[in-house]
Amino acid sequence: MARYSKSAGKDVERAVKRKKKGKLKRGKGGKGGTVKNRKQAIAIGLSEARKKGKKVPKKAKKAKRKKATKKSKKG
Repeated sequence: MARYSKSAGKDVERAVKRKKKGKLKRGKGGKGGTVKNRKQAIAIGLSEARKKGKKVPKKAKKAKRKKATKKSKKG
């Protein structure tokens, strides 16, 4: 069973092509520069596919960072 729909893959392809042309912007507008990273372009394409309601897995939740425990010195 496919994890992504074919049309979602097309959205990602379009985003990568826009990145190559230098037309893919990051951010919602205003003072956002162009995307320079390929992974960023793929992420933008996937989020656009999600907004259109295509079959794409949900975003992975960020892992919580564990706090480092300090060892007390007993002297």
